[in-house]
Amino acid sequence: MKYEWKKQEKNLYLPKEKPELITVPKQKFFMIRGKGNPNDEDFAERIGVLYSLAYAIRMMPKQGYTPEGYFEYTVYPLEGVWDLTEEGRKLDTLNKNELLYTIMIRQPDFVTEEVVSKAFENVRKKKPNPLLEEVTFETMEDGLSVQMMHIGSYDDESHSFEQMKGFIKENDLEITTLVHREIYISDARKTEKSKLKTVLRYRVHHR
Repeated sequence: MKYEWKKQEKNLYLPKEKPELITVPKQKFFMIRGKGNPNDEDFAERIGVLYSLAYAIRMMPKQGYTPEGYFEYTVYPLEGVWDLTEEGRKLDTLNKNELLYTIMIRQPDFVTEEVVSKAFENVRKKKPNPLLEEVTFETMEDGLSVQMMHIGSYDDESHSFEQMKGFIKENDLEITTLVHREIYISDARKTEKSKLKTVLRYRVHHR
């Protein structure tokens, strides 16, 4: 049976529309870093490179190679970790050109360095792209976190962040870093802004 992250990992990807405390385990990702407005073409190109690698692994058995421990699965959603440049932090309003980001797509646990090398090899042959040189394969562990589902435009996320900060204060927690994670459950190209689903997450610790 196909592994569906929406069903098997609901706690990570389909939280309620109110803040909750969760512990996020170690996860493996293809990642690429960047700077600037996420509406720019450069951002879209970086997303494209990540998906080409993610699908290269997903489709490996059809290309004649089955990684050890492989199982049928749905490709994980795009995620982003967001920060601001020093200049951007000084401003009273958000200037999207001053955003720093790491976007990423999670990989199943069976994915090893060897499998990753094969994925790069396949993509370089079929879809060569200079941005491939900027992609890394890394393990991350968010650990104790506060998260919630935000429904609506990305530009309205501040309301959800305020709710999360209230929950963090009430539960005697502190945000570990102002860098936050977003998990894009909806495809922004096919979903109207008012219905976009985005998981928002802060890493926290007890005071």
